[in-house]
Amino acid sequence: MWPNREETDRLLDDARKGESGAVDKLLAEFRDPLRRVIDLRLDPAIARRVDASDIVQDVLIEANQRLTEYLKKPDMPFHLWLRHLAQDRIIDTHRRHRLAQRRSVDREQAIARPAWADESSISLVAQLIDTEATPTSEAIRQELQHKLSTAIDQLSDDDREIILMRHHEALSNQETAAALSLTEAAASMRYLRALRRLRTVLVPDGGEPADGV
Repeated sequence: MWPNREETDRLLDDARKGESGAVDKLLAEFRDPLRRVIDLRLDPAIARRVDASDIVQDVLIEANQRLTEYLKKPDMPFHLWLRHLAQDRIIDTHRRHRLAQRRSVDREQAIARPAWADESSISLVAQLIDTEATPTSEAIRQELQHKLSTAIDQLSDDDREIILMRHHEALSNQETAAALSLTEAAASMRYLRALRRLRTVLVPDGGEPADGV
């Protein structure tokens, strides 16, 4: 999901040297990944009122304004730094719309999160339930994606977040640990527990998962 690390480092070096166009190119590389992060987390009801692209643009503007500060002290990988900026914007957006327009927003029918309709969703379902005997038709795929999105919405915030990070953002355990300020062992344990809880929602009868989770 995230741009190549070596290419990102090269663009960061160019930006540090003041190369013409380096900052614009750097930030452009992260526009689509940031859109995905926001799509995954923006409340569907609020998504009817707020265009995720506008939040992405706000994040990129802030990143541009604070890039010099980051380059002086890059305490974390660039993509994790951008994630933090994006999450702050998402929290602000939810707070603003939930407090100011709670009734009207809550009345609106939820919509599916677009970033869940991808191969990572099917891969995660296949990891948790036995899909070998199921025909791989488009209708079945859509049903599985819907079931997964419904199940994920029933998880706690912590469980949902780490599953999104590991599966939909494809962050490594090391990156996830850094983003959540956890040890790698703690991040791994949280992830495994979240998978077990998700499987309990998907497979309430307790059948064996495909990989023994």
